[in-house]
This record gives sequence, structure tokens and C-alpha cells, in this order.
Amino acid sequence: MVAGDFMKPNENGLIYDWNRADGFRFRHREGLQLNDETLRDGLQSPSVRDPSVEQKLEILHLMEELGLDACDIGLPGAGRRALEDIERLAREIARERMRISPNVAVRTVLSEIEPVIELSQRVGIPIEACAFIGSSPIRAYTEGWDDERILRLSEEAVRFGVEHGVPMCYVTEDTTRAEPAMLEKLYTCAIEAGAKRIVVADTVGHATPVGVRALLKHVRGIVERSGEDVQVDWHGHSDRGIAIPNCMMAIASGADRIHATALGVGERCGNAQMDLLLVNLQLEGIIDRDLSQLGDYVRSVSGATGVPIPFNYPVFGEDAFRTSTGVHAAAILKARRKGSDDLADRVYSGVPASLVGLGQKIEVGFMSGRSNVICWLEARGLEVDDERVDAILEVAKESAAILTDDEIDAILRKIGASKKTR
Repeated sequence: MVAGDFMKPNENGLIYDWNRADGFRFRHREGLQLNDETLRDGLQSPSVRDPSVEQKLEILHLMEELGLDACDIGLPGAGRRALEDIERLAREIARERMRISPNVAVRTVLSEIEPVIELSQRVGIPIEACAFIGSSPIRAYTEGWDDERILRLSEEAVRFGVEHGVPMCYVTEDTTRAEPAMLEKLYTCAIEAGAKRIVVADTVGHATPVGVRALLKHVRGIVERSGEDVQVDWHGHSDRGIAIPNCMMAIASGADRIHATALGVGERCGNAQMDLLLVNLQLEGIIDRDLSQLGDYVRSVSGATGVPIPFNYPVFGEDAFRTSTGVHAAAILKARRKGSDDLADRVYSGVPASLVGLGQKIEVGFMSGRSNVICWLEARGLEVDDERVDAILEVAKESAAILTDDEIDAILRKIGASKKTR
């Protein structure tokens, strides 16, 4: 499905879009990229299960099918097994000639960059090293670092990687609580040492959209003053529950690449959700791609990591396109009677279910009306008549939860009306 397929209600003037009032168009840099952090930052959550390498390979292929540009395939410093999995993933990318580009996270320590050099040589493809170090005053005070030490470690690490042919990405950890002057020193130092990408990291989820805009303006100014062709990434966490709005503001403020994870898995409250980011980018017209595999990606990560999908999780939660409310069901039924699946998909949904290969689902329960029962019967090819509708609705109104299919079937059997019409 492409972006225009589900926009017919808009085209017919049935939805007034305040998001585009006064001719507003969401700004973004050409060639915007997405970096998936599920297999590294996502696995730093203490509540996840480390997937098997076979499961990681499955997730990697789903990332490729979704058109993601890059993925963090691990933290080499985490141990032998982590390094083995990283190599297996990198070999799969090389063997299958995948378009997705691999990267790994390392500290600004030469001993952590050396394995990346060796790994890249063994596998035969470039592996970007994302070298991180704390940049905020609170981190420096806690660690007992002074500015000179942070600058020296940064310069040594970036220059060492560049000299050995490793694409170097420089990450200032806790950027959103760092001082402007210190960021100017750090990013300038890294760029002069050869870094071709820098990351603005909201490590503890401190930022608001206003802060993102101000910070990205400052960082882009540093890059412009350097005169070098350097890409700027945004990496955000969800401690304040606004990771997706922050990502969208980062895009509007000139970020070249956005980091996120499936389901937002990650430390503490997690990262920005890659699946929801893709949906929002599609709705805003920033990307135009087939998202029918997005549900497989979410469910694969959920199963591999042991992270459940909340019932009210946007788009992929059980209730995302499901209703048992009479007014809602009546509107959907009326839309279908007008012969428009697009209308039925949008009348009570801000995100069209068809965008991700799903559909609206009508249930029958204590908040239901006749339309719910009619929709349920029609969806199963059963004849609709007053006797059946009344019998089902009478039981539903006395129930404390929605009726299961088995319960409704039992009602139909009781009144001897289970014969299908087709």
C-alpha cells in the first residue's frame, strides 16, 4: 500500500486536517534515514530476553524488508557471545548483499574499537563504530572527568578508527543536558579527527520538543561552521513519554538519521518506537512504502525478547482497531453501507488499519448496540434478522465483558439459527 491509497476521505473533503492548516508541510532533510537500535539499545532493558542468533537474523531480515537504512547489531564490549552474534549478523548482511548498513556501539576506548577493525576485515564490509562518551556536567562530575580528558579520549578514539578504515560516528551521551560550549568543543574535536556522523543523544529522556529544536539548531550550526560534510543523528528515549514527538521535531529541525527500536524496547522506559515512527512518517508523507510487514516485525521482536504488546498499544495492540461501542460500530456500518472501505476505515480511526495490512474489528459487549451484532453476523456470513440480533444483544447487555465467538455461537444454537447464508 502507498500513502495515497487510504487518503480518499481527505480528498473528498470529509476530514479537515489541522495538521496541514495554512498550507503547512512537514519539513525534513532529503535522504532522511532510520537506524534500528533494537538489537543493541533495545536489549539493554533488564526485562528483555536476549534473542537467539536465529531470532536476531529473522528480525534483521524484517528490518531489511521494511527499508530501514541502518541497524545497530550489538555492543562488542558486552562479551564473547555478543561479539559472536555481531559477526553472524554482519556476515548475513554481506552474504545476502543487504542494503541495510551495520553499526555497533563502543566506548571511546581503543580496545573496543580494535575488535570492530578486525571484524570488518574478516567479514569484508564496513561496520560503523558509534563511539560514545558522557558530555553533561552531571556525568563528568560523577565520573570524575575534566573537559580535557573527555576531549582527549574522544579525539584519540575517532582518529584511531579513521586511520584503520572504520567509519566513525561520534556520540555525545546525555547531549540534552550538556552545555552549549562543551558540545561545540566535543563535536568540533570529533569532526576534525575525521568523524563523518555525530549523534545527539537524549540518553535519559530529558528533552521536550522545544528543547530538541533549540539543541538541533545549535548542533547544525557547529557542523556548518566546520565546513565538513557531516551527518547529524537523533537518538531519543521515552522517560517522559514524548519520544515520538521529539523524533518528529528532530526531523523538522534538520536531523539526517533517527534512531528507534521495535516497540520502544530499551533501558528504563525505552526508546522511540520504530514501528510508530514509520507509521507517523507515512501519514505525514515523509516516506512512501509498503508497511504490510510492520506487524510481523513488531510481533517477531515481542516474541524474541519476551516483551508483551499492551492491548492498547497504538496500531499493533489488540484494541487498536477494535471496538465494542454501539455508536462507533453504527458509524462503521453506515460507512460500509455507502460502499466505501476507506470511509469505514477512517470514520473512527486516526490511523487507517489498512495502512499496515489490518482491518477494523467489531465486537459485541455491554456497551454495544444493534449495529455491533449486525456487523458480527455479516462478518461471518450469517443471516441477519431481528430474532438473532435481539437474542445476542440481550445476553451482551448483561455481560461484564465482550462476548466471545463461542458464546455468541451458543446463543445462535439455542435459538436454532446457526445456518450460514453463504
